Amino acid sequence: MPTAETGTQKLLLDFPAEAVARLTISNPQKRNALDHEILDALTAVLPQLDDGISMRCLIITGADPIFSAGYDIGSIPAENFERDAEALVSHPFPAALSAIDEHPWPIVAALNGHCLGGGLELAIACDLRICARSAKLGMPPAKLGLIYGHTGLIRFIQTIGAPRTRELFFTGENLKAERAEMIGLVNQVSEDDDLAEAAVELAAGIAANAPLSMKGNKQAIEMILANPELSEEQERQLVELRESCFASEDFLEGITAFGEKRKPRWSGR
Repeated sequence: MPTAETGTQKLLLDFPAEAVARLTISNPQKRNALDHEILDALTAVLPQLDDGISMRCLIITGADPIFSAGYDIGSIPAENFERDAEALVSHPFPAALSAIDEHPWPIVAALNGHCLGGGLELAIACDLRICARSAKLGMPPAKLGLIYGHTGLIRFIQTIGAPRTRELFFTGENLKAERAEMIGLVNQVSEDDDLAEAAVELAAGIAANAPLSMKGNKQAIEMILANPELSEEQERQLVELRESCFASEDFLEGITAFGEKRKPRWSGR
């Protein structure tokens, strides 16, 4: 297993299932708000959670009863507000999201409670989202006088489309879990008491699949999202990525295990 440490008690690391790591945002006095310490820890620890194939899926969740209330801007002194608020939003937050984007393995956001503002953008940066039924999800910039960053808006448009993004940002209203699932903001809704177990079950199921497939499919999806009109060179790279699996040990093992009706023994090669 990876031996990464987060360097802060505000971000906890454990391994709840085989090949599954879990990071828990724990800032209860601030409703798990995302401050410099948490964001810097995410940026530092995520690259360490790639230790061969021993960790093949990551869960990001919050300490009960909330996932995250968003940026920690409430404690910024008024006299330093413009400088410090911009510094939080313009540096450590994008760096943490970039670390999520660049992580080679699938990431599941387990939304154990309300997920608001920057916490929601962090969640949609993850590959999949499973949400507790009582949770509410929302983007409050319209109620705060904030014009949201274009990179964040792009994430929402890619996830739920332009009409739903307009609805989310223009109304500033929080969505119930069922509505969030209906518009594609989350993939699955779970009963509150079952959320943690359901997230681990989902992540363990992902981690049980072929490592080369997990990394390769995530890489291909991210490349396509970043470049909707692929160049000839990018198309060539994606074709080569796909063709590389045919000569792999894991492809042969997967086909053999399927024929023999047994669990595959992946090597990552």
